[in-house]
Formats: sequence, C-alpha cells, structure tokens
Amino acid sequence: MRRLSLTTALSLAAFFTVTPSFAAPDPGAPPAAAPSLQADPLKPGKPAVKPYLAEGALPDPLRILPPPPAHLSPLDNADHAAFANTRALKGSARWNLAANDVAEGAAAVLENFACVLGVHIDQGKVPATLNLLERARLDLAHMTRIPKVHYRRLRPFVGNESPICVQRTQALADSFSYPSGHATQGWAYALIMAALVPEKSTAILARGRAYGESRVVCGVHWLSDVAAGRTNGSSTFAALMGDAGFRADLDKARAEMRAALAAGGTAPDAGLCTREAEALREPPFEF
Repeated sequence: MRRLSLTTALSLAAFFTVTPSFAAPDPGAPPAAAPSLQADPLKPGKPAVKPYLAEGALPDPLRILPPPPAHLSPLDNADHAAFANTRALKGSARWNLAANDVAEGAAAVLENFACVLGVHIDQGKVPATLNLLERARLDLAHMTRIPKVHYRRLRPFVGNESPICVQRTQALADSFSYPSGHATQGWAYALIMAALVPEKSTAILARGRAYGESRVVCGVHWLSDVAAGRTNGSSTFAALMGDAGFRADLDKARAEMRAALAAGGTAPDAGLCTREAEALREPPFEF
C-alpha cells in the first residue's frame, strides 16, 4: 500500500479546484470522542448463512493493518484534504456513481458489475454464486468488525455539515470508520468475481477499486479507511482461498457464471454504462 505524502495531498487538493462553501473538519482540532463501544448498528443481525472460516482460521487484522493515521500526521492531513476537496464533486457523475455504490451484498455486486460483464445476470440462475458471496460476506464482516471496534475512528462527516451522498443518521455516525467495510467487501468481491470471470478481470478489478473509492467521494470514509479496507479484503480473500469448502463453491460458481454469461440476458442500460465509464475515467486516488 502506498503512503500518501503531503505533496500527494496537495496534488489531490489541486485536482479539484472548486472552493467549498461549507465548513470542512479542521485538521488542527483534536479528534472528537468516539461513540460508545457497541456492536456496529449497520450490520445485519441474523444472517441466514454461516461463514466459511472459524474465528481461529481468519488472519488477525490488528497485526496486518497499521493503526489509523495519528492526529496531524501527514496521512491525517491528506485524509482531511481528500475529504474537503471531494465535496466539490456533489452532483457530478462520480458523485452519482458513489451514491449508487452505497448498496452492498451479493445481489448488489452483480448489479454493480453489470456494465463490466455486459449483461444483467438473472439472479435466479446463479444460486451458487449468491451463496458464495453471501457466505464470504460474513467472513469479511468479521474481519472488518475487529479493527472498527478496536480503533473506534470517527467518520469524516461527524462534527460538520459537509455534504455526503447518503442521509445523515445517528446509526451511521455511531458506526466506526476504520477500515471501510464497503472497501473491504468491494475489493474482496472484485477478487472473487475476477476469479469467476478471469477474461474480464482487469475491468472487474478497476470497478472494485472505484467501488471502494466511492466511500471517499460519498464523504463517509477517510482515504486511509479505504486503503486499509483494500488490504483487509485481500487478506480475507487469501484466507478463504485456503479453505477447501470455499474453493469448491468457487468452482461451482465459476461454472454457473460461465453458463449464465453464455446464455446472455438483458443488456444493462447503455446510458448508465456510458455515465459509469465517464466517472471511472477520473484518475484513481493515490494511497
């Protein structure tokens, strides 16, 4: 993972030349108190499937991920610069894509990759794929919850009125920021989808990267949250690949996806895919 320097932060700030008209968080102010320690209220309470990995078989994210950037460190300053300057994207194609990327889970990922795949997958025809993604999601949630609860980092919109691409709720404000759960899930799902449809792996992985970066555009995660989420997703995927049950389900899903793509189906909306392609032409964030 590349570290952001102050030079990179200034370059990012220069990329967006609109002066924001809102009160961005003051990087010189000490961080506010974190919400009370509790289970993340945004996670589903009673999953219908079980994870692939026992707790002891998962990597330790507290040893793999670095701590969140220290207050007023170069990375912390870069986080604040990225948040402040991406507020100028409100109303743009990239902002709209970020709002669309708020949806998560197995069904959502198939929709998110429709333009990349060139077809809307009939979800009734890919039960093995949905099962694979939903089971893996529980492992990803566990790997995300541990550092979130340990570090209890506040989200960037807390304590200011800057625009974000979702409704402000107390539940969202009280959920922790580091690492990004969406970036963890989005990157791991992209790795899984690339394994299922290897001939489209480049486009799939580019879309998975953008899915995580949408959280910065949305204003609900810091840049370093997304970088950590990408690492978190990769380490979870590596552990899953060591599990025989996951590999067997991956093989079933690969055959299923191959058949579904060969059968064709409804093409995604051409206008939507054009707008998505335009948004994805924006330079990726540097980490």
